[in-house]
Amino acid sequence: MVRTVLLFPFLLVNSFFAFAEKSFTHDVVIYGGTSAAISAAVQVKKMGKSVVVVSPDQHLGGLSSSGLGWTDSGKKEAIGGIARDFYHRVWRHYQSVDSWKWQKMDEYGNRGQGAPAIDGDRRTMWIFEPHVAELIFESWVKEYELEVYREERLDRENGVQRKGGEIISISTLSGNTYNGSAFLDCTYEGDLMASAGVSYFVGREANSVYGESLSGVQTKNARSHQFKARIDPFIIEGDPSSGLLARISSQSPGKEGQGDFKMQAYNFRLCLTQVEENRIPFPRPDQYDPTQYELLLRTLIQGSTHVFGKFDPVPNAKTDTNNHGPFSTDNIGMNYLYPEAGYQERAEIILEHERYQKGYFYFLCNDPRVPEDIRKKMNTWGLAKDEFESNGHWPHQIYVREARRMVSNFVITELNLRGKSDTPRSIGMGSYTMDSHHVQRYVAKDENGLSYVQNEGDVQVHPGGPYQISYGSIIPKADECSNLLVPVCVSSSHIAFGSIRMEPVFMILGQSAATAAVLAIEEEIPVQDISYDKLKTRLVEDGQVIELEKSNRVAFGRGIDPSQMSGLVVDGANLSFEGEWVESTSLRPFVGYSYFHDGNGGKGMRTACFPFKAPKEGLHEIMVSYVASGNRAGTVRYEIKDEKKLSSVVVDQRKEGSTDNLWHSLGSFVFKKGEKYDLKVFNEDTEGYVIVDAAHIIPLD
Repeated sequence: MVRTVLLFPFLLVNSFFAFAEKSFTHDVVIYGGTSAAISAAVQVKKMGKSVVVVSPDQHLGGLSSSGLGWTDSGKKEAIGGIARDFYHRVWRHYQSVDSWKWQKMDEYGNRGQGAPAIDGDRRTMWIFEPHVAELIFESWVKEYELEVYREERLDRENGVQRKGGEIISISTLSGNTYNGSAFLDCTYEGDLMASAGVSYFVGREANSVYGESLSGVQTKNARSHQFKARIDPFIIEGDPSSGLLARISSQSPGKEGQGDFKMQAYNFRLCLTQVEENRIPFPRPDQYDPTQYELLLRTLIQGSTHVFGKFDPVPNAKTDTNNHGPFSTDNIGMNYLYPEAGYQERAEIILEHERYQKGYFYFLCNDPRVPEDIRKKMNTWGLAKDEFESNGHWPHQIYVREARRMVSNFVITELNLRGKSDTPRSIGMGSYTMDSHHVQRYVAKDENGLSYVQNEGDVQVHPGGPYQISYGSIIPKADECSNLLVPVCVSSSHIAFGSIRMEPVFMILGQSAATAAVLAIEEEIPVQDISYDKLKTRLVEDGQVIELEKSNRVAFGRGIDPSQMSGLVVDGANLSFEGEWVESTSLRPFVGYSYFHDGNGGKGMRTACFPFKAPKEGLHEIMVSYVASGNRAGTVRYEIKDEKKLSSVVVDQRKEGSTDNLWHSLGSFVFKKGEKYDLKVFNEDTEGYVIVDAAHIIPLD
């Protein structure tokens, strides 16, 4: 199918609207068509005020309706209000037998993002097809009689009219003007915020700016989605004069922790299927160039099978397919100019990403050099015919993982998420991993001076539990604008935004921002001056969750008492985790009060660490506990560095141990008495549940 791509479609409508310019007046003007925008509009109508949604897009819902159906949410109990109603409506949709066309409901399964995908007790469902999300947003438009103007792009040069410290109106490139008492910028890019003269930042702050450890350049923490072997970066291997392979930067990544103006990579979240009647083969993109994928080819030839790692299942035998591995759907390094770019340049950047990602799948399906087993398997997949039908079955919205971020009087940082700094005036909660995708791909050198390819920027660190988001992070400085709220491009650091930037959180913040806007209008005061007590009271009345006791536990129980065991047992509160783990007591035996599992999700994003001090000098055996079962993972990697070397041990958690079905030996290792060591377990490249319970360190000398 050949599709004509129009880079600047709104130029065609300008000539029409030049003769039909209109002016509209509402209490609240919302710019954006994202999930935050529609949630905010619903809340304004619930509070009895007039509202208009000025959407630069034709399709509503942003990423939620454009392929991101495998909800990145963290703790589901932190999601309330209108956001929870959205997932309740997803649940209602899939209760109908008629909703299951390509798959029976009982065949779908019920896991997703560390929790049940279908939470029948709470009447919610967290995983869905793109068109279902769009149906729900459109149902809100009808139900609440929302006034929506689509494909209306802000005149970013002259379209924001101000009087004193307030925005009076915004105008679009069509010539239409929207007057209001309060304005919300609900775009992923922060265009209204920037045009209004509000302070913002693009890129990554240095760690020193806010006392963080995970912002700025991250070469040491970027352990996930890396090349497993050292791959030569040059066109002719070993010959630097031949030049670098495509999509490798010749620039240094910068110093560790140093700030820059670069961003984590974008991609499209594709909806794929293997159902033949509903499958469209991957198209050959315009200007297809197989040399763009030579680095991918070298990775595959070395044995990597990462390309199928994030085909996450959504209903009706479809997927939400995301980036996974060292060379995947993320177009690393090609989005740096996007946030500040004009509409034409953004369209070109988006088209480049589309061509890259289409070429990626076309290459895997058709290049004869791709290992045959991968090529054959990829050819069983294709675009879902019944999704994005007006756009060649390709998502409407590129995944803008971050763009501009406001800089207000309160900037939410890694310290707030970790609970090391106070977060006043909570208006909602987040809980997802502090998650940045890779930012750059560069040339590193080993101890012998040999060059190899490395990715930089990927960070996946769990904040430790749900955290609060401050009202101060969605309002500008009072002297910059007194009637604007920004619930998407919030005032936060790069790494804090890596957790906040989840669709449920955007819906939460959209509702809270709308509530504050209405209160400010009713009292005729700046948004900075509203009573937090009044705001809090209304948010709680409307079901918003603004505080939550920190707990990962889904069940309680008592297992084997570790104090009654010889040697050293590391268990429970002594463990540290990265990523979202579920605490459970479902299967016995276990050590202590519980064990943990990865929910058979977040592959490559979750690690656990057993820190300990060696009880004796010399040789020790390390045993780990878990109940073997057929639904466990078969290739769980444990890593321990003793006094001799760094050892990696792969364990099949489906198989029982040699002595019982609880303790399993990793081997013997040499430790120094009293020295600190770490045993780590990874869920990367696994299929099935990864179990983490206890480690038993037994002196042998």
